[in-house]
Amino acid sequence: MPRWQASKNDGIVSYRLARQRTVQAFHEGRRTATEVCDAQPELRRVAHHHAAPLNEPCPICDADDLVSVTFAFGSGLPKGGRLVADLREMTRLRHRGKPTTCYSLEICRSCWWNHLRESYAISGDDLSSSAN
Repeated sequence: MPRWQASKNDGIVSYRLARQRTVQAFHEGRRTATEVCDAQPELRRVAHHHAAPLNEPCPICDADDLVSVTFAFGSGLPKGGRLVADLREMTRLRHRGKPTTCYSLEICRSCWWNHLRESYAISGDDLSSSAN
């Protein structure tokens, strides 16, 4: 996760254990590649054009094409969420003064594995630490 996404005072919910269970189920043959590599077309588009690279291999196909995208949801935002592509967009969302929740996902651009990495609430509080 790029450090600008959440301040040190934000509560971050990690989905690492759920990810680990899914990856393990795939490697044990209890889940198929079709079941776990199912990124939707819009997520694929965003992964190609607006994602940040993750310096780790895909847990499914081992390709070095794993990326991260973040979406924000909240009052006054589009129903499908708003892509948070950079610090400027994050700052704009924090300044709204409305409760907003961000969801960071990982996507493999080789096999289309995708999984929620973490979620966190942002607000207009504590803007100074968001760029640390």
